[in-house]
Amino acid sequence: MELTTVWFGLIAVLWAGYFLLEGFDFGVGILLPVLGRDDRERRLLINTIGPVWDGNEVWLLVAGGATFAAFPEWYATLFSGFFLPLLIILVALIVRGVAFEYRGKRDEAEWKRRWDLCIIVGSLVPALLWGVAFGNIVRGVRLDADHEYVGGFFNLLNPYALLGGLTTLVLFTLHGAVFLALKTGGEMRERAGALAARLAVPAIAVAGAFLLWTALAHHDAAGWALSAVAALSLVGAALATRVRREGWAFLATAATIVLAVFALFVTLFPNVMPSTIADANSLTTTNAASTPYTLKVMTWVAVVFTPVVLAYQGWTYWVFRKRLTVEHIPASPIPVSPAPAGAATEAR
Repeated sequence: MELTTVWFGLIAVLWAGYFLLEGFDFGVGILLPVLGRDDRERRLLINTIGPVWDGNEVWLLVAGGATFAAFPEWYATLFSGFFLPLLIILVALIVRGVAFEYRGKRDEAEWKRRWDLCIIVGSLVPALLWGVAFGNIVRGVRLDADHEYVGGFFNLLNPYALLGGLTTLVLFTLHGAVFLALKTGGEMRERAGALAARLAVPAIAVAGAFLLWTALAHHDAAGWALSAVAALSLVGAALATRVRREGWAFLATAATIVLAVFALFVTLFPNVMPSTIADANSLTTTNAASTPYTLKVMTWVAVVFTPVVLAYQGWTYWVFRKRLTVEHIPASPIPVSPAPAGAATEAR
């Protein structure tokens, strides 16, 4: 197997891992005003992802870095053509990260309300726009003979891509609700489980429509198979939420997200960015790739460091595996004495 194909597959794995892990982060942020009835409950929701959200974002950095190194032509065309939506995603992620850190710096209702809004918007916008971006990549965009995007911003807002955005939005929201039912206890667990059961129905309808549209448009047998299994996993998640089997439901939503990403990449291959102007203008795994020597060096680096990263992140999830309840959250923040200059203080 050629290294260009190997790295195309590895990039698919990185994006699948990012959407799997950051997906429930986004879902928790989106559901903050829905399940968090007061400040104490909202702090509980934030604490469920507190130890892991920044680690989950590392998958995005690695996916972007791998794309830049393995397929620089793809990276250049993608980030120049999709500059505005990717900039909006980046700003939303920055605002969201700052909100997690600064929300607990003051014990003032208005202060916390504003940062809560930043968390909600900073979670909702990427959850929507990532689907729009990938919808356009799979559908194809206006690339000229120099592999440059010659369309406009509104060309990206086509029905297929918008349905892709709605799909990621509802899937991540469902994934977040299932995660909260798995991670919390008491009344919050019951409310999150009930909400997940209600969200499963529209998720099946929207995601099913997007996967069916993709399969019908490309007629790829492997894509059909992966889409079908993804749809069945989503149905399984819906059934598991109704009987309150949170662990099975989380595995099912995770499988749905991973399989859906794989279905998109399999459908896309051997293109990395099709052109809607002429097939000859499309970027492929061959004409967008780095030199064989670069890919060989990258492969050895990945072989050495990937197990280390996976082991560390797995250890983090194991350490913070226990359920949280409102009783674990103090009624009011514990006063923190002034710290010396440069010293870190507790965010919450």
